Amino acid sequence: MLVTGAGSGIGRSVTRRMLAAGWNVVLAGRREAQLEQSADKHPNALVVPTDITDSMAVERLFLAGIERFGTIDVLFNNAGIFGPAATIGELSAQRWQEVCAVNLSGAMFCAGAAFRHMQESGGGRIINNGSISAHVPRPASVAYAVTKHAVTGLTKSIELDGRPYGISCSQIDIGNAASEMMHDVGATSGALQTDGSRKVEPTFDMEQASAIVEFIATAPAEVSINNVTITAAGMPYIGRG
Repeated sequence: MLVTGAGSGIGRSVTRRMLAAGWNVVLAGRREAQLEQSADKHPNALVVPTDITDSMAVERLFLAGIERFGTIDVLFNNAGIFGPAATIGELSAQRWQEVCAVNLSGAMFCAGAAFRHMQESGGGRIINNGSISAHVPRPASVAYAVTKHAVTGLTKSIELDGRPYGISCSQIDIGNAASEMMHDVGATSGALQTDGSRKVEPTFDMEQASAIVEFIATAPAEVSINNVTITAAGMPYIGRG
């Protein structure tokens, strides 16, 4: 398994869960020290510091994983950033490009490298970390919302194009797992609501989201799990707006 954004948050939680379950895991992310903390010296972990916005670096990442473990059967395409709190009128071109580079181009590069490898190896599974913002955005989050909507298109395209090769693609849409990103959103201190107010929102343990990723990763090849949405109970998602 290869996990991007493995140095923190959901990526770290999934990495440790899969290592504990006996999987070989390639850890990718920009910050080597944090990747090493996630790996915790596990013998089945391979740390490969990688900037996923660099397509050539992504190719080297997959080559390193294949050289160490022989094959990569599952990609958890997880790396992402929330970006600026801004409406479309406030969003600068530079900040837009920064969010697109990670959430969209980086996801595309990693999925493409995984797809090409899985074509040759006889199949596999790609799991994209979307967001509930792929369906219903937060106020003043246009860059994040647009890129996460695009991830949904990526998921569906991979699932369709991968059929002849035994490649399936799933998307997990998470709402308010207790990760560092929730601090960026302000969920624990007061997240912006559609009426302009701010509200402390409920969160849930990241381990529950990680369990869903493990469930998808371990599903038999003849099963495709298209989409799973998991949110904190009572969070303002259903009926948001």
